[in-house]
Amino acid sequence: MSQDTLFDKVWDLHKVSSLPGGSDQIFIGLHLIHEVTSPQAFGALKDKKLKVKFPNRTVATVDHIVPTDNQSRPFKDNLAERMISTLEKNCLQHKIKFFNIGSGSQGIVHVVAPELGLTQPGMTIACGDSHTSTHGAFGSIAFGIGTSQVRDVLATQTIAMNKLKVRQIWCEKKLSHGVYAKDLVLHIINELGVKAGVGFAYEFAGPAIEALSMEERMTICNMSIEGGARCGYINPDEKTFSYIKNKLCAPKNEHWDEALLWWKSLKSDESSIYDDVIKLDASKVNPTVTWGITPGQSIGINQKVPLLSDLSPNDQLIAEEAYEYMGFKPGQSIKDTPVDVCFIGSCTNGRISDLRVAAKVLKDKKVSNRVKAFVVPGSEKVANEAKQEGLDKIFKDSGFQWREPGCSMCLAMNSDKLLGNQVSASSSNRNFKGRQGSPNGRTLLMSPAMVAAAAINGKVSDVREFINL
Repeated sequence: MSQDTLFDKVWDLHKVSSLPGGSDQIFIGLHLIHEVTSPQAFGALKDKKLKVKFPNRTVATVDHIVPTDNQSRPFKDNLAERMISTLEKNCLQHKIKFFNIGSGSQGIVHVVAPELGLTQPGMTIACGDSHTSTHGAFGSIAFGIGTSQVRDVLATQTIAMNKLKVRQIWCEKKLSHGVYAKDLVLHIINELGVKAGVGFAYEFAGPAIEALSMEERMTICNMSIEGGARCGYINPDEKTFSYIKNKLCAPKNEHWDEALLWWKSLKSDESSIYDDVIKLDASKVNPTVTWGITPGQSIGINQKVPLLSDLSPNDQLIAEEAYEYMGFKPGQSIKDTPVDVCFIGSCTNGRISDLRVAAKVLKDKKVSNRVKAFVVPGSEKVANEAKQEGLDKIFKDSGFQWREPGCSMCLAMNSDKLLGNQVSASSSNRNFKGRQGSPNGRTLLMSPAMVAAAAINGKVSDVREFINL
C-alpha cells in the first residue's frame, strides 16, 4: 500500500477508528449539501429524532434544479420549487449556512466552496455529488457520497470507507498553446480508461500540473471520477495559498500564518511510495473531443473515430454501441461534425477563467445561425465578475444567450435540455446517453474555447485556428 503520500497523511489525520470488516470511520471536515441529495437525508434525521451534529461544518447552496432563464420565485417547475423550499426549511431548522439565490454567493457547489475559501488543504470534504473530487485541487481529500452517507455525515460528521490505493499521474513538460486542462484530463481518461481508477485516489503531479492555474487544477480533479477514481488531488503550493488568501472564509491575521505553516507540511514526500505511477507527456496532447458515450471515448481534433480493430476486446462492445448511438462511422474525422447546441458552463468549466478564454475566441465574431448557444456562469460571483469585465457583452454580441448561475445542461434537471437527436458541443463532464435531457441527444465534450469555436463555425473546429490569427 501507499506510504507518506498526501492522501495517506490526510486519511490518517481524520481516521476516527477501524471498523469490523476492514473499513475506517473517517471524520469529515467540510460537508457540502444542495437541494437534490439532501431531502431524504434530512427526512431520515427527522424519523430518528436526530439533530445535525456539527451544523457549522455543513454549508448549503442550490444548483442542480434552479432555472437559468428566470429565477424568480416561485419557480415555474413545481418540483424544483418544492426542492428549494425544502432545503430552505431544513437549513433554517438546523442552523446551516445557506447561500441562496440572491445572496451573491449562490452557484454550483463545487464552484462556490473554493471561491469562498471554504475549501482548504488537508481537509476531508464530502458532498452528495460525484464531482466533489474537484476540491482535491487544493490538497484536500474530497469524496462524492450517496444520500445514506449524507444522512450519516449530518448525524455523526463521519463516514465509513475502505482506504483507497494511490496512483500518481505524472505529467511531463507543459500543455501547448490552445490546449487546456479539459483536453489534458480527457486525454488521461482516454489513455487509462474509465474503469482504471476504481479503488484508487489519483494524485496529479509533474511540471504540466504545476504550471496550471488553480481553476485549471479544479478541472483536472473534477473529472477524476470520470476515470473511475473515487477522488483526485494535487499537492498544495504557493498558487494554492495565494488563491485562498483573503477569501471570505479563509483564516485571517495570525490564524492565516498558523494555517499556512500547517498547509505547507501537507504534501507527498519525495520518498512517498505509490501503488502505481503513470507518466505521460503533456506537450503531445492536442485539443480533444469525445466521440462516444463515455468520457474515455475521445480523440484529438485531427484524429479519426477509431476502427473497431484498433480497440481492445474490452472496448469493442461499447464502441459498437457508441457508433450506433452517435451516428459516427469508424474512421470518420471528428473535425467538421455539425453541432446544434453549444453549452459553456458546469462545475468542470463554469469558472471565470473558462468564460475569459471562450470570450477571447468569440470577440468580434458571430455564432452560426444554425446553432443555439448559451453560457451559464458557475456562480453569482462568477457572473458579477464577468459583467464587470464586459464578458457578458462579448457573449451576447456574438449570439450567445447569457444565463443565470446553475448546473443547467450538464445534467438537464431544469428546462435546459437537448431536443430529439441534437448534437451538443459541451464544456461539461459527461456524455452518457440522455445525459443532457433528451434520450436521443448526443454530447461532444470539449474545452470552453473549443465550444466557442464550434459555435462560430457551426461544427467541431480546431480553436487554434482562431487564437493563432
